[in-house]
Amino acid sequence: MNVTAVESSTLWSVGYDQTLEILQLEFRNRAIYRYYDVPLAVHEGLIAAVSKGRYFNGAIRGQYRYLPAVDKRSGGAGEEA
Repeated sequence: MNVTAVESSTLWSVGYDQTLEILQLEFRNRAIYRYYDVPLAVHEGLIAAVSKGRYFNGAIRGQYRYLPAVDKRSGGAGEEA
């Protein structure tokens, strides 16, 4: 998964796995979520958006199945909770 730090008051980083269509978002509060079956165009739109938070709220939140991801930096044992 390719992860990119972003300039945002909402998000810390954005990752995307094009093969599996998984969008990983790390929020400023360090919570990490994985969104499933997200088309590449949505990822590209998020990266290009002037306001990442506004794009997230309008195009991602409530649109895709998601799960919290375990932060391996904190010693989590698995990929997802």
